[in-house]
Amino acid sequence: MARIFKKHFRTMITAAVVLGLLVVIYLNDFEDFSDFTEPLDLNVRSQNSQAKLSTRSFSNKYTWPKCQRNESASNITGFSSLPDNIKDFLSYHHCLHFPMLLDVPDKCGGVDGSADVFLLLVIKTSAMNYDRREVLRKTWAKERKHNGVWIRRLFIAGTMGSGFEEERLNQLLEIEHRKHNDILQWDFKDSFYNLTLKQILFLEWMERNCPNARFLMNGDDDVLANTDNMVVYLQSLHKNNGSKHLFTGHLIQYVGPIRNPHSKYYVPVQVHESNSYPPYCGGGGFILSGYTALVIYNMSHSIPLIPIDDVYMGMCLAKAGLRPTFHFGVRTAGLHIPSKSIDSYDPCYYKDMLLVHRFLSGNLYLMWQRLHDPNLNCSTSTPV
Repeated sequence: MARIFKKHFRTMITAAVVLGLLVVIYLNDFEDFSDFTEPLDLNVRSQNSQAKLSTRSFSNKYTWPKCQRNESASNITGFSSLPDNIKDFLSYHHCLHFPMLLDVPDKCGGVDGSADVFLLLVIKTSAMNYDRREVLRKTWAKERKHNGVWIRRLFIAGTMGSGFEEERLNQLLEIEHRKHNDILQWDFKDSFYNLTLKQILFLEWMERNCPNARFLMNGDDDVLANTDNMVVYLQSLHKNNGSKHLFTGHLIQYVGPIRNPHSKYYVPVQVHESNSYPPYCGGGGFILSGYTALVIYNMSHSIPLIPIDDVYMGMCLAKAGLRPTFHFGVRTAGLHIPSKSIDSYDPCYYKDMLLVHRFLSGNLYLMWQRLHDPNLNCSTSTPV
């Protein structure tokens, strides 16, 4: 009887020890995972509770721990005299991975199905630009089949504001996302100097979820993109189905960093020493192949970020031995209309364009309707 009791007692002790170990492991795992969802210093804002739940629904593989400020940045010569936004950029530009708040992993139909996406529209937006996104969904960014090929749409965003304002804007994006399934959002501060980070985070997402998309249009949410014309143009590239290099738009070359600290585009020598930039295309909008998009992402692993995103794209191309090209139909500086007596929004000036920058939402919606008016007659108009 004593032997039986001792046997059962040892079994009970063993079970208790195993149970205790499982509890410890569970708690440790939970603590590790909670670290992934903490907001990041300065570059990342606090999340509302629903956004936190959304983040926790993703695999740990694609969430990241807190990125610490690089305190040694203060040792850079002249650091103390730099504007605060430059100081923040230098202190955090090593931070390249951030938690996703909103994701669309199946947007392209999976890795294998992504080859069916002929044109992927990648639109840089900010949380507050609701009206722009709604107009684009009803006009040139509408997901559809055109000339037998698929056009898909994604908006890419960070977070904005603080406290209640940030909570409201995040909730707005989440509501839109539930309805349209078209927003990628990361938990970093959405600012002009973080546009390059936004681009690289998207390319990382593309490599993971949509690596075989044929072509991309990458642009701002205030452009008129004649996506019908884009499809026709891309289908005319008989020797390139997206598997070869293409990067075209408003070509800018023979320029260098703006050293005026009062300029929006200020880049001090502490960020970029060279007085010249490689050729690049204006960031308002450009067209590239899926092949080139992934080349740029691969090059980004060895090129430190600079805050001017379109220049950074050019730097990645240059390192790969590739060049951007000029396309007459891409006007990121807008159209030059020859006379003030002519309506600058005459659709006949825009009907053959691929992309024109700087459109207010109302003008953009009206222009799209007029361009698709079956009674549009441009026989007497002079093209730009």
